[in-house]
Amino acid sequence: MITKDSIETAYSFLHQKRNVYIHSTMDWQRDDIEYSIASYVDDMSQELYQTIAAGRTDFLRDHLRFQDDITRAVDQLERMLAE
Repeated sequence: MITKDSIETAYSFLHQKRNVYIHSTMDWQRDDIEYSIASYVDDMSQELYQTIAAGRTDFLRDHLRFQDDITRAVDQLERMLAE
Protein backbone atom coordinates (compact mmCIF):
# COMPACT_ATOMS: atom_id res chain seq x y z
CA MET A 1 0.00 0.00 0.00
CA ILE A 2 1.26 3.45 -0.91
CA THR A 3 0.91 5.86 1.98
CA LYS A 4 0.20 9.55 1.61
CA ASP A 5 3.35 10.24 3.66
CA SER A 6 5.51 8.37 1.15
CA ILE A 7 3.95 10.33 -1.72
CA GLU A 8 4.49 13.64 0.09
CA THR A 9 8.09 12.79 0.93
CA ALA A 10 8.90 11.73 -2.63
CA TYR A 11 7.13 14.77 -4.05
CA SER A 12 9.00 17.19 -1.78
CA PHE A 13 12.39 15.68 -2.55
CA LEU A 14 11.90 15.31 -6.30
CA HIS A 15 10.22 18.70 -6.69
CA GLN A 16 13.09 20.49 -4.97
CA LYS A 17 15.75 18.60 -6.95
CA ARG A 18 13.90 19.13 -10.23
CA ASN A 19 13.74 22.90 -9.67
CA VAL A 20 17.48 23.10 -9.10
CA TYR A 21 18.20 20.72 -12.00
CA ILE A 22 16.22 22.58 -14.65
CA HIS A 23 17.81 25.92 -13.75
CA SER A 24 21.36 24.67 -13.30
CA THR A 25 24.01 25.42 -15.90
CA MET A 26 26.70 23.41 -14.12
CA ASP A 27 27.21 19.87 -15.40
CA TRP A 28 28.66 18.67 -12.10
CA GLN A 29 25.59 19.92 -10.21
CA ARG A 30 23.21 18.24 -12.63
CA ASP A 31 25.22 15.00 -12.36
CA ASP A 32 25.10 15.20 -8.56
CA ILE A 33 21.32 15.60 -8.67
CA GLU A 34 20.96 12.62 -11.02
CA TYR A 35 23.08 10.55 -8.65
CA SER A 36 21.12 11.62 -5.56
CA ILE A 37 17.80 10.85 -7.27
CA ALA A 38 19.01 7.42 -8.39
CA SER A 39 20.09 6.69 -4.81
CA TYR A 40 16.78 7.96 -3.47
CA VAL A 41 14.66 5.76 -5.76
CA ASP A 42 16.70 2.71 -4.73
CA ASP A 43 15.42 3.22 -1.17
CA MET A 44 11.92 4.60 -1.74
CA SER A 45 8.74 2.56 -1.62
CA GLN A 46 9.05 0.17 -4.55
CA GLU A 47 5.29 0.17 -5.02
CA LEU A 48 5.36 3.96 -5.38
CA TYR A 49 8.37 3.79 -7.71
CA GLN A 50 6.68 1.21 -9.92
CA THR A 51 3.56 3.36 -10.06
CA ILE A 52 5.35 6.52 -11.19
CA ALA A 53 7.75 4.58 -13.45
CA ALA A 54 4.89 2.97 -15.39
CA GLY A 55 6.90 -0.19 -15.94
CA ARG A 56 10.21 1.41 -16.90
CA THR A 57 13.06 -0.10 -14.88
CA ASP A 58 15.44 2.72 -15.84
CA PHE A 59 13.02 5.49 -14.82
CA LEU A 60 14.95 8.35 -13.17
CA ARG A 61 18.17 6.41 -13.81
CA ASP A 62 18.70 7.14 -17.51
CA HIS A 63 20.93 10.17 -18.08
CA LEU A 64 19.47 10.92 -21.50
CA ARG A 65 15.86 10.90 -20.26
CA PHE A 66 16.43 12.27 -16.77
CA GLN A 67 14.91 15.74 -17.21
CA ASP A 68 11.76 14.32 -18.80
CA ASP A 69 11.57 11.59 -16.16
CA ILE A 70 11.87 13.89 -13.17
CA THR A 71 9.30 16.28 -14.62
CA ARG A 72 6.93 13.36 -15.23
CA ALA A 73 7.52 12.02 -11.71
CA VAL A 74 6.79 15.35 -10.05
CA ASP A 75 3.62 15.78 -12.13
CA GLN A 76 2.47 12.23 -11.32
CA LEU A 77 3.12 12.66 -7.59
CA GLU A 78 1.28 15.99 -7.59
CA ARG A 79 -1.75 14.30 -9.16
CA MET A 80 -1.57 11.52 -6.58
CA LEU A 81 -1.56 14.06 -3.76
CA ALA A 82 -4.65 15.75 -5.20
CA GLU A 83 -6.63 12.50 -5.16
